[in-house]
Amino acid sequence: MAAPQSNGYLPAVPRSIHFVSLGCAKNRVDTEIMLGVGDASGFQAVADPAEAEVIVVNTCGFIGPAKEESIDTILEMARHKESGACRRLVVAGCLAQRYVDQLAGEMPEVDHFLGSSDMLRLREILDEGGERLMVGHPADYTIRATDPRRLSQSRHSAYVKIAEGCNRTCSFCAIPGIRGKQRSRPVADLVAEVENLVAGGVVEANLVSQDTIAYGRDRPERPDLAELVRALAAIDGLRWLRLHYLYPETLTPDLIDALRGQSNVLPYIDMPLQHASDPMLRRMRRGHGGRRIYDVVERLREALPELVFRTTFLVGHPGETDTDFDELRALVDWARFDHVGVFVYSHEEGTAAGEMQDLVPEDVARSRANALMEQQRDIARSRARARIGHELEVLVEGPSDEADFLLEGRWWGQAPEVDGKVILANGTAQPGELRRAVVTHAAEYDLVADLLTPEGLRDAPL
Repeated sequence: MAAPQSNGYLPAVPRSIHFVSLGCAKNRVDTEIMLGVGDASGFQAVADPAEAEVIVVNTCGFIGPAKEESIDTILEMARHKESGACRRLVVAGCLAQRYVDQLAGEMPEVDHFLGSSDMLRLREILDEGGERLMVGHPADYTIRATDPRRLSQSRHSAYVKIAEGCNRTCSFCAIPGIRGKQRSRPVADLVAEVENLVAGGVVEANLVSQDTIAYGRDRPERPDLAELVRALAAIDGLRWLRLHYLYPETLTPDLIDALRGQSNVLPYIDMPLQHASDPMLRRMRRGHGGRRIYDVVERLREALPELVFRTTFLVGHPGETDTDFDELRALVDWARFDHVGVFVYSHEEGTAAGEMQDLVPEDVARSRANALMEQQRDIARSRARARIGHELEVLVEGPSDEADFLLEGRWWGQAPEVDGKVILANGTAQPGELRRAVVTHAAEYDLVADLLTPEGLRDAPL
């Protein structure tokens, strides 16, 4: 490889690379695969993009705001080709998969485009090869346990992508057109990956995919989610196993038994419900009505008394009326979910909803989103305060961002990055430890707790 040329501002770190990962946890796994490719190619990952010889932006192309963030980030990183050390700018992921021809014509500053299935082709670019457009159609890659990967955040917690793509036809969603049909990984391959992660210090595995409950239906041997959960739960050293992105369909008795039958399978469910009104669920092409949602929530809470329930809703979908929104608010009031995310509808080409004409004015949709989040904040605050005085198991993550000399972590009812944290006001512990702590204060999403000794006493103050 030729010696990197600086642009007169900052010298390049030889064979250096900087990554920006946007979007969801599934996208983060893709970024970590590319990090592994960079390691295998002899590149050093640097935190400062101004020092990087190669910059990779892994984009999100799901909805309008995510696309805008991706484009803004690309343009920001492109400036380092003039004022930093960057010699090559790579744009990867969903935005490139969806709009490669348009982006290639409008962004001459981008040297290479990789799609949502082309992470391993980064190696060609780092070897001074590769075409400008390296986006495969259709997207067909599925991660394997043998693929290079380096965790980008905590070394004690990892997302595990169990499948790629989606076979659903939800009206508002562009993902099947970007990521392709569902492609589930073999159980044995997933077991091998989690075993490798645990050997490297991971104690928490968070299962993700576009449609987790449909895991295995596309494979000839027809494994199911219950089989996978049991296989992963049996891995020695895996302390927490968490499930994300379950579709709200009928839960089999076998899956319920798998969720409650292993001590390291957390009673935490992330199930995007999207809406509660029958007319809206029909227009969204969700394949069920509001009654199923109430039934699923009731059944899960009956089976898992300590259940922590995360969900997301979509407001402002074409045709949503005040009555529809009132039904959604009634569900939130009834269910008292632990964690809720709210998205405002984005009119996306290539989707069924993108052809609908009865649009909800943007100010109305945003007002509904704000009202729903305000309603949920009151619920979250009440549920958090109810934990004061109770003991929780906490995964210690390291020094707190909130104050010097404090630690922070998450209890098992808080998923990484999305559900808040626990600030540990006293005691000492190492990152990666699972410790008991007693809650002393609570905000809407964060808790404050004191670490306990093995004997159940409050640990010594810092």
